Formats: sequence, structure tokens, C-alpha cells
Amino acid sequence: MRTRRLGAQLEVSSLGLGCMTMSGTYGTDFDDTESRATLLRALELGVTLFDTADVYGPFANEALVAHALAGHRDRIVFSTKFGILRSSDGTNLGVSGRPEYVRQSCDLSLQRLGTDRIDIYWQHRVDPNTPIEETVGAMAELVAAGKVRYLGLCEVSGATLRRANAVHSITAVQSEYSLQSRDVEGEILPVCRELGVGFVAYSPLGRGLLTGAITGVDDLAKDDWRRTSPRFQSEALQHNLALVEASREIAHELGCTLAQLALAWVLAQGDDIVPIPGTKQRRNLESNIVAASLQLSDEQLARLNDIVPLGSVAGDRYSDMSAVNI
Repeated sequence: MRTRRLGAQLEVSSLGLGCMTMSGTYGTDFDDTESRATLLRALELGVTLFDTADVYGPFANEALVAHALAGHRDRIVFSTKFGILRSSDGTNLGVSGRPEYVRQSCDLSLQRLGTDRIDIYWQHRVDPNTPIEETVGAMAELVAAGKVRYLGLCEVSGATLRRANAVHSITAVQSEYSLQSRDVEGEILPVCRELGVGFVAYSPLGRGLLTGAITGVDDLAKDDWRRTSPRFQSEALQHNLALVEASREIAHELGCTLAQLALAWVLAQGDDIVPIPGTKQRRNLESNIVAASLQLSDEQLARLNDIVPLGSVAGDRYSDMSAVNI
């Protein structure tokens, strides 16, 4: 596994592991035993960046990850988040970036992770009612206290990133980025590069759309969150799947799967980008890892850009986009 650098100092595996689906979101058909085996297999394959959040589960995913990887702390970059409020039954309670909440959330995450430090601590969503300077100021205090090593922001605008970085250096931004989700190319990626901020791409497989495994909404569990996503609705879904099929010829040329092609495309967008495909099964993990060794030619990249040009996807990423790019 090759490594990449986030920001000025943090070195991580070129592919990380998104752990969200191990504790729900895409349906309740998950198996803690298989998830633990997947986490350990990722470590064996050279993955060092493990991405979780307090809200995943809710409150269960951090402990799951920590339990599976116990005894390997010095080989792991723990990446976790605060800011999205949920009750224990998963009810959405909004967002918060209040300094006292930041401090409280950090202490609780440290307990669940069973560690004395969080490697990357992210604001999961910006709180429009709390100035970003106050939130990042509280995060900076956690760095000074030795509880956090590096700071990150999720789904922010370029303007917010500039304001935050003026308070304390931001190591990375985490936003959705894939062949079918390329809006970050317009503003946030250029600002990240101007400021020397790394980029972590979540949902680099388009929430499964880019894998070829989904042919219709009936392939999703009844309680799968994606059933509410605009991109998975009827005509939009068929349009988006047609874009995937159009790229199959390039995957065939490379002798790879559609998922491996999609990950290789994200990796080819810059050495400062680290995708974190999520999976709860070893077989998918092992397949995804192959993408780290694939090389797309300039001609193949150009063809992919022609097949799936910026703005060609149908439907928004979320049914309510008001909480992103703030």
C-alpha cells in the first residue's frame, strides 16, 4: 500500500476505510463479526486511515472500530467526527459547533475509541448558528491539550475553510467526491490546494452506484437510507446507471471491476486526495484495495471525463442540500 500526505505532516495509506455502513445507514443487515474481520484485514493490507464518527450507529461505530483494532493503536490513524446531533434511537436533532459541545464530544469519542488521542478530528457539518472561528478555536484547544493531533472539516465552502484555517491550520477537508459527484472541483479543491489542505473523498463509489452491483431500487433493503436519495429515484437512477454502463469498456481494457475503475479515477485526481470507500465485507475490501495499484492513462481519463462529464449526474446528493457547502 502506498501512502499519501494530508496537509503538511500527516501520512496515511492512499486508500482509507470508511466504517459508517458497519453500523447501519444502508440498512440494518450488518454483522459485527464480519465487520471486525474486515477491519483487521484492512490493517493487514496496509490501510492505516480508519474513518468513523460519533453519530454512526449512533454511538456504536467508534467502539466497534476500537475493539476490532485493539492492540494496534500505533499503526492506526483514527479519524472521527462531531457535530451531527442524534438521539439514541437515531432521531435527527440538528447540528452543533458550540465550543462546550466540541469539548464534550471529544471526551466521549476518546472513551469509545479507548485512546488518549484522536488523530483527525472533524467537524461533521458546519453549525450555521455558531461562528466557525469559535468552533475551530475549541478544536484548537483540544490540540493544545494533546487530545487531538490534526483538525478537519466536512462539507465546507471555500470561504469557511479560509476563515477556519486562519484560526488553526486545517489538515484536511472531507467531502463527497466521485465520478458522479464532482462539484468540489469548482471551488473547494482549488482552495484546499492553495492553502496546503489535504482532501478525503467519502462515497468515492457513489454510494454503490459506481460498482455495477445496483440495477434498481429493489436491490436496496427496505430500510436503506439511499431509498430517500434523489439520485436513487426512478428516472434519475436509470440515467445514472446508464453513465456507469458507458464506462464498462474502459474497465474491461484495464481488466478491472467498475468499482476499481471508479476508485482509480479518484486516486488519479491528485496525490493530495485520499478516498475512503466504505464496506463491511472482506471480499469488497480486498477488491477495492486493487485500485491503489491501477494506473489510468491520460487517454482513459479523458474518455471517462467525456462519458461522465461534470454535472451529468441526475439528482442532488441529498434530499436537503442546505447542510452542505456552508
